[in-house]
Amino acid sequence: MERHFDQELGELNKDILKMGALTEEAIYKSVEALKNRDRELAGKVISEDGAIDNLELAIDEKCIDLIARYQPMAKDLRFITTGMKINMELERIADIAVDIAQRTLELADKPLLKPLIDIPRLSQIAQGMVKTAIDSFVKGDIDLAKKVMLTDPEADNLRNIIQKELVEDYMAKDPSSAPRAVQLLLIARFLERICDHTTNIAEDVIYLVQAEVVKHHPEKLKG
Repeated sequence: MERHFDQELGELNKDILKMGALTEEAIYKSVEALKNRDRELAGKVISEDGAIDNLELAIDEKCIDLIARYQPMAKDLRFITTGMKINMELERIADIAVDIAQRTLELADKPLLKPLIDIPRLSQIAQGMVKTAIDSFVKGDIDLAKKVMLTDPEADNLRNIIQKELVEDYMAKDPSSAPRAVQLLLIARFLERICDHTTNIAEDVIYLVQAEVVKHHPEKLKG
């Protein structure tokens, strides 16, 4: 019985890894669609979200079933419940990628307001954080989880730079640019929110591995 349980935990691990890969891909595609003003690719992000939603439901059902059949204790129970929380965070991130794709559709037929440099950089940070967070979960690696959390201020700072530039250099100087600038502001905010959700995943991994709550306690990341 224990061998079957371990196998099923391994399958859960793989499912969450797949969920992470699909989510990371959705972020990438949504920003690529923005960079290239590609309506077809933006539409693909939106249409593919259903598969991510279905996988989220399947993972949740698998977690509940494992708890009901095996009544796990201690670390095994933490692993399953953490998996459920990470699954939820990933689904929310995928929904944000859809939000970016929808904003892209709003901008696709309009002239580009400015060269896109910082938003793709912020997207790369977000994608890297997602990948590292999922790796930290799969490997049970606290150092990777801490790396994710320590990267979040970089994302916040870049979002602030984007916001300042759009407001001061475009909206304030040319009010007619406001509709396009607002869409870019929203996209930057969406990417920053992805980083926040990814930080939540990292916090959950630290709790999983050492049963320590680090949320709201940045001093615990030292050492």
